[in-house]
Amino acid sequence: MRPRPEPEALTALVADDDELFRGRLGRALESRGWQVFPAADHAQALNAAQEHAPDLAIVDLRIGAGNGLDIVRELRALDPTMFILMLTGWGSIATALEAVRVGADHYLSKPVDADQIIAVFNSPPGSPENGAETAVPSLARVEWEHIQRVLTDCQGNISLAAKRLGLHRRSLQRKLSKYPPKL
Repeated sequence: MRPRPEPEALTALVADDDELFRGRLGRALESRGWQVFPAADHAQALNAAQEHAPDLAIVDLRIGAGNGLDIVRELRALDPTMFILMLTGWGSIATALEAVRVGADHYLSKPVDADQIIAVFNSPPGSPENGAETAVPSLARVEWEHIQRVLTDCQGNISLAAKRLGLHRRSLQRKLSKYPPKL
C-alpha cells in the first residue's frame, strides 16, 4: 500500500507505454517525495491530467500506436503552467524542436533517471540544465541523428533506409545497434 502523500507534495504524470519503465520511474519519483499518476496511453494521460492537474508531465514520444506530440499539445492547451518533459529513445534534433514547438518545456533522450528529470524540473528557465547552452553536436552524433531521420522517413524499413543512405544493410544494422553518441 502506498503512503499518503503530503499535501504539499509535487505531482507528476508519467505517460509511457513501456510498463516496466513507467513503473520504475514512478517508484523512483515517489521515493523522492512526488505523487505519481501513471498513464499507459493517450486517453489515460489526458484523464489523469484533467483529474489531478500535475506539476510535471513526463511524456514518451512514441506511446502505443499514438504520438506523444499530440499528448503534449493537448496538455499544454489544458494547463499552460504545467512543466512538460518529452522523453524518447529515438532522440534527434528534429524531434526535439518539434516537441518544443508544440509545447514541451524540455526534451531528454532515454535512458534517463529520476534525478535528471528532477534537476531539469528544478532548474530555472535559461539555465544550462534546462537546455539554454547546448553544445555543438559531434560529427558522430549528427550522423546518428541523420540515420534516425532517414529510418523514420522509411517507416523503419532497414533495407530502404540503407539504400537511401548508400550503405550496406548490415552496416546500417551495426550502426543502429550502438547507443547514440554523446553530444
